[in-house]
Amino acid sequence: MSTTTKATKKGVSRLGRMLGLGAERAMPAPNLVALADGLVVTDTAAEAWYILSSANTDLMPEDRQDAEQDAAALALSKVLPGYDCHLKIIWARLDGERYRAEARELFCAGDVEAVAEMWAQRLDGLDLPQRHLLLGVRIAERDTAANATLKNSAADALGLRHTGLADGELTQLDALARRLEGRLEATPWRAQIAPVELLAWAISRESYRPQPAPPNLPTLTGACLVRLTQSRALPHADHVRLLDARGDVAAWVSVLVMPTFPEELHTPGEQEWLRCLSEISYTHPTSGQDTLVCPEASIRFSVWKKGHAIKQVDKVRQSAKEQRKSAAQGSAGETFAETEETEQVMDDLRMRMSRDSMTLLQDHPRLLVASIESLEDLRARADAVIAHFAGLSIDVAVAADEQRELWLETQVGDMLRVGDLGHIRGADALAASMFWGGSEAGDDDGPIAGLLTGTTPGVCRLDITAGSARGDATTTAFIGRSGRGKTTSMMLACLIAAMRGAFALMLGFKGDEAGLIRAGQYLGLDSHHVTCGTDTPAVADLFRLLPKGDAALQVVSQMLIMLPERMRDGGVETHLLKACNAVAELDDPASWRVLELLKNSEDDLAQEAGYALEEVSRTQLGAPLLGAPREGASPLRPEPGLWLVQVPGLTMPQAGTVPRDMTMTERVSLALMRGLIAYALSTSARADLRNLPKVVAVPEVHVLTGTDDGRRFLDYIARTGRALDTSLAIDTQDPKSLLGLDGVMEAITTVCGFEQSTRAQQDALAELLRLPVGDASRALIHGVGKDAHGNIRHGHCIVRDRRDRVATMQWDAPSAELLHALSTNPKDQADHHEQSHAGDQNQTDGQGSGPTTDLSKAGSEAAS
Repeated sequence: MSTTTKATKKGVSRLGRMLGLGAERAMPAPNLVALADGLVVTDTAAEAWYILSSANTDLMPEDRQDAEQDAAALALSKVLPGYDCHLKIIWARLDGERYRAEARELFCAGDVEAVAEMWAQRLDGLDLPQRHLLLGVRIAERDTAANATLKNSAADALGLRHTGLADGELTQLDALARRLEGRLEATPWRAQIAPVELLAWAISRESYRPQPAPPNLPTLTGACLVRLTQSRALPHADHVRLLDARGDVAAWVSVLVMPTFPEELHTPGEQEWLRCLSEISYTHPTSGQDTLVCPEASIRFSVWKKGHAIKQVDKVRQSAKEQRKSAAQGSAGETFAETEETEQVMDDLRMRMSRDSMTLLQDHPRLLVASIESLEDLRARADAVIAHFAGLSIDVAVAADEQRELWLETQVGDMLRVGDLGHIRGADALAASMFWGGSEAGDDDGPIAGLLTGTTPGVCRLDITAGSARGDATTTAFIGRSGRGKTTSMMLACLIAAMRGAFALMLGFKGDEAGLIRAGQYLGLDSHHVTCGTDTPAVADLFRLLPKGDAALQVVSQMLIMLPERMRDGGVETHLLKACNAVAELDDPASWRVLELLKNSEDDLAQEAGYALEEVSRTQLGAPLLGAPREGASPLRPEPGLWLVQVPGLTMPQAGTVPRDMTMTERVSLALMRGLIAYALSTSARADLRNLPKVVAVPEVHVLTGTDDGRRFLDYIARTGRALDTSLAIDTQDPKSLLGLDGVMEAITTVCGFEQSTRAQQDALAELLRLPVGDASRALIHGVGKDAHGNIRHGHCIVRDRRDRVATMQWDAPSAELLHALSTNPKDQADHHEQSHAGDQNQTDGQGSGPTTDLSKAGSEAAS
């Protein structure tokens, strides 16, 4: 898409100044009278202010980006004609102290204070900028600037200044703002009324002075406004110096103007001149490091009504026509080519406005660059901004000798002061800036899971247990090739859920998930590690895990699978059921007691079954189900906390395999898996745990999708998760296997897509991410796991959130120790194993429990 722009510049001569032209330059700043939700009222006018939502355009297909831009241009031409508007793009640093307070509210399990401290240090170290989009619309005129100046001067002289606002007027203004919000909410920006606290912050931050938090009041007036707006600025030729309360320089600010644009802007692409603000970096003059500049933008614009726009075009066309005729009547009989071109352009423009509903607007773009370090640093930042836009064929310059006027013009509640540095062009030219575009994904609030890595920096908030609370589906999928961090990312998500008080169960079929428990202990969580083997008999005995009424039939089903086919054909099922029902009546039922009853039975088939199952109970896979419990073996319990159940050596049969064709190992593996599935299902459906968030996480889920039992289990958990407040988290290397699971596919709300190498898997992942299947998506998926030098970038993925927004993100942890504890690398696993044995030996020798970890120190090391 190309956008034609035409820049017009008007000079204000010294004679014009003497005659009063351009008098806005010399006007004092308007006085703020009141602030309220969505309202900024000065002595001259009232403005409605809105928060604009960002759109995720980084990975959006080109045709959808074009449609998004067209919708924005249409919104400008349909909603805002006749209004004076003020668009501000401002940046704020993500404050670690603020998230510390959030963490205390978000987390209720583990060492909350230590985790809050780690995240606070991590965020302070990252120093992440966050973008805020604000739109102000002048909805009422209260007085002229000249009259207000005279009145204020007289009131000051008499000491009669009134800074209040009548309730009736405030009610009327609020109604106007709400009415306009309804129209702006339907635009691509999804505008909402800006809270008064945000407006107060946006105003007070311009002084670069520490300001008290605004009071929690519906309206700010009087002394509150004075405290928020107190500042002192000294204008210089190329910058403004902001002074603190002691008179020292708090910041250096330079206002840049954009006098000329190319005739055509090509979008989507680099020429999205407001979206690209977050990409500008410079070399720090002292440290030599590349750092983001994050210039801010202030664009005052007015969309012309159709009749006014046509009148202005006709006026220019008529003027050019008269000049052409006058020149033709001269002695030479020649006309200037520019005059003829102007007449032709105006004819074409009028035709487009009449035929294509083209809308004109006049805008005055300004960029603000600031430094709190030095004037040298400010100029380095300004030079970087100028050079960046020069590469886009857009002229940017420091406004010489008009810094005061331009700086005042950028303030909330002020007015257009330098009207000759503007442009008249189509509404699609401002839409082409894509000021609302960039990267956006994740939840609006909740725990931080990672960092956005697109063109708009920020954090990504994800909570895999939040789906049920908002009445949504509850499945999260982590998909990608081995060694790219998908299992580690899922473990981080489970840790977040456990810290929020959830019951988090991970069924480990790979054997490298032990880091989950180490990390849980590091965070102070109630962590339980259950390994199924000969050393832990009865840990998965269903008589100990399920209610008595449910356990008997489940145990019968397990035993039938493990016994040979000839015994099943001989009617052994009746003997198993009789023994299980008898054991279920005992105060301490257990599967090993069923074996004793079978062995002591007078029936030969029952005895043979008892002895056969006794032999199975001595194996690695059979002992957890049928063995007699030992002292110190911790069984599974339906309690909040972190639970890891590892099943080494599990060998599952292929889907559709009948029992007679299964090997002995496959039959016992299937029985053990059925037991764990029954435990997970029973826990998720318990009435006494209905209000407790629950997570069932399954690494390498293709182990389950390859069996009929596993597919039914995944389908049931996915479909009933919302009702049971149970979230399902799965990771797999095979996205194709998920496409055939309708229940799981319908329940997936979030997908984290890591690197995939083969074409078929890339196409399947693109479908799950809802990206267009093609070469562009394949290249994106293939390269997401590598940095610019081709090195593996663990934990970097493409995320599709519950709103179907797609962006790239990096899963993050608040400390290096936490990441090291979660590592699934074989070398790290061996190191942890050796350290664990060394700690056990120290305890045996009476030397204590080994070294402890300083959580606050860990957070600072991670931040560095």
